[in-house]
Amino acid sequence: MISPQGAMTTSVDRSPSAKHGGLGKLVLGLLVGLSIAAFFYFNLGHYLSLDGLKSNRDDLLAFTEANYSTSVAIFVIAYCVVVGLSLPGGAIMTLGGGFLFGSVLGTLYVNAGATVGATLAFLVARYLLREWVEQKFGNRLGSIQQGFAKNAFSYLLTLRLIPLFPFFLVNLVSGLTRVNVGTYMVATSLGIIPGSFVFAYAGRQLGTINSLTQIASPNVLLAFTLLGLLALVPMLYKKVAGKSA
Repeated sequence: MISPQGAMTTSVDRSPSAKHGGLGKLVLGLLVGLSIAAFFYFNLGHYLSLDGLKSNRDDLLAFTEANYSTSVAIFVIAYCVVVGLSLPGGAIMTLGGGFLFGSVLGTLYVNAGATVGATLAFLVARYLLREWVEQKFGNRLGSIQQGFAKNAFSYLLTLRLIPLFPFFLVNLVSGLTRVNVGTYMVATSLGIIPGSFVFAYAGRQLGTINSLTQIASPNVLLAFTLLGLLALVPMLYKKVAGKSA
């Protein structure tokens, strides 16, 4: 039997923990918000535009050739930051990766940066918002959460393969679900390979590209969509097999 004094101590012990948790969320939210605000205030997006990349390509190529390992590290870290903060410019960075490192290695480095960055965005969204979302909409989201958790890999692979779904939005929304972090990382890493390779390959012909629409043509988008739909086949098969059993 727990004495009133013990109960009081437990209550007091929990209060600082809750306060520290709330303070941690506040600090993290402020850091993310200030980082995003600084990006736009200092117009850093200019360097992540097609014109910015093309105008600096000679300097970037010279630096990469003279400092290859450093360039790879800077590129991967910068990609993590851009994706982790949900900033615009991922497609341009993928073009730059292909231009600087080649289509295969460029795809590899992009995959590393994008996967880690997407996981950071996922974890931030989960830490800052999931508890609030579940408290606010828990009754309505219960069945959706269960369905997503059960078929998370197929769902995520489809969302990654079909470019109609914004990359940053999938990161944030996934963080509000109960999907396992490992499943999220594997599905993300595999799902972004085709798109990353297409843009990295196009980066080798950077001088001839005047718009991203030249790369993401209707035929390319259709191919990605079909790949995404194929990722749903195992899930649909399980449902059909379960009904016929």
